[in-house]
Amino acid sequence: MHLPPADRTRSPRTGYTRAHWEAAADALLAAVEPYATEDRALYHLPGDHESWSGRLSDGLEGYARTLLLAAFRRDENTLGRYAEGLAAGASGVWPRIGDRAQPLVEAASIALALRLTRPQLWDRLDEPVRERAAAWLADALTAEPWPCNWELFPVTVGGFLREIGYETEASGKAIDRGLERIEQWYVGDGWYADGPGRAFDHYNGWAMHLYPVLHAWLADDADLLDRYGGRLERHLADYARLFGGDGAPMRQGRSLTYRFATAAPLWLGALTGRTPLSPGQTRRLASGALKYFLDRGAVDARGLLSLGWLGPDESVLQGYSGPASPYWASKGFVGLLLPADHEVWTAVEEPGPAERGDAVTPIGAPNWLVQSTRSDGLVRLHNHGSEDPRYDPYYTRLAYSTATRPSASYDNSVLVDGDPSRTDIVPLGVGDGWAASRHTVRDGVTVTSLVVAEGAVEVRVHGVVGAAANTTVRITGWAAGESLRAELAPVVGLSEDPVGESGVRGLSGVTGESEGTLFVALVRLTGEPDPRPLTDVVSVETHGDREVNVRWAGGDGPRTFRFTAADGEGPPNWVVLPDGGPAESRA
Repeated sequence: MHLPPADRTRSPRTGYTRAHWEAAADALLAAVEPYATEDRALYHLPGDHESWSGRLSDGLEGYARTLLLAAFRRDENTLGRYAEGLAAGASGVWPRIGDRAQPLVEAASIALALRLTRPQLWDRLDEPVRERAAAWLADALTAEPWPCNWELFPVTVGGFLREIGYETEASGKAIDRGLERIEQWYVGDGWYADGPGRAFDHYNGWAMHLYPVLHAWLADDADLLDRYGGRLERHLADYARLFGGDGAPMRQGRSLTYRFATAAPLWLGALTGRTPLSPGQTRRLASGALKYFLDRGAVDARGLLSLGWLGPDESVLQGYSGPASPYWASKGFVGLLLPADHEVWTAVEEPGPAERGDAVTPIGAPNWLVQSTRSDGLVRLHNHGSEDPRYDPYYTRLAYSTATRPSASYDNSVLVDGDPSRTDIVPLGVGDGWAASRHTVRDGVTVTSLVVAEGAVEVRVHGVVGAAANTTVRITGWAAGESLRAELAPVVGLSEDPVGESGVRGLSGVTGESEGTLFVALVRLTGEPDPRPLTDVVSVETHGDREVNVRWAGGDGPRTFRFTAADGEGPPNWVVLPDGGPAESRA
């Protein structure tokens, strides 16, 4: 991909300016054009990977997701090509929009694109074409979504159709219904679960916030924008911490092949004025994400986005991933809606949170602890509240980072008698430098986990309850990649375990005769070549079989954490009490 020369005056950290974003958009759009059908209604991108929706739906996906990019770019020549495809697609080429079917997703991208570019595209179409396109989209108003971010697709279609005066009553009902349904998943502090349960990931930014905020902004609805824009602003205060110093977003959750769609909520905050970030921080984080992927092989020799994270990588795919699925990354270009003279484009880049200093930040709603270090730019996410077992391993691990990916051999896990299961996660609270949760391994066996962090070092404590005496327990740490150092040291109840073929280090111990057994380890993931020894940084003592004292070098005094039965109940329901006080439960 050919990009302009780096501008180190305006963008000292990435070199990227608006011109780089425009060039990237143009290159991505040019690369997909040879794969359009003759009528331009479908884009059949190359490769032998097909989604479970089939080739026709995948071709529609290629059209819709790249149209969205063209809409953000607002180039009239490119939009003219998509106008041809719209006329053909709505005349019978595209599959109908049905209940819980993939065309409902793509209808939202098409409707949003048409709403954003109405003067350049929709208003120039012949009336019969508009009628057929509106009729095709209208099926989305009554199609039943999956109970998750899909609820926002009828909202997005309804917003456009109501604006053009088509099926206004049905459109209004679809909008109200979808916005009402997502309220049940709003858990506060700017965070949504992606449907029932506790699935927290990037869908917060590129879906749960994006669609309602854009709808409110395009409708010029001050009340809705106050509600959804306020939530976005609160979310961004946490979200900005999930980007590494090299620009990498957190590698956690599903649909990671959407890559720099992670920039969408950053731009959205600037677009609507609902952001805690300065213009220079916003552009630095967004441009850093784009640059991170473009520099590391996300685009292949043909100029196409591959199915993967950096290069091709099937481990981040789901059954719904088709050849054009990565082009939801188009959402990352929402910043191009801002004029060239907007301060988000003209301000000098400023460092992101991971570049400003070491930090350990509790995020209450998902029950996460975010740990970042300035020296290596690494951000680590300690997951004590997010769960979606369908997409293991990107939800079930105890920790994730901006520089590692989950190992098939169960990094950051607790294996009880060889069983790595982590289900029914119960968040037990987060606080200053700590987070805790409890999960089920199998019937009658639970693990209560605590992490205490400072700098790059972690103290991990696991209380195994309900297992028979002498049951083997294995604790694993980070699966470090190139140029990273992963350490795992035993403290209580554990001894060294040889590294297997996976390269994931482990420690092993056995359960005792009492109702529960504590296992304690020191852990570190760092990019520093010669860090201080772990035992020089922190010391840990246990008292009895339920209390742990953590003392950091140079700290004021020990932190005390007590494992005890919840509400007087017996095992396996342990909770963690920090410093002798009550935990802030997120159950």
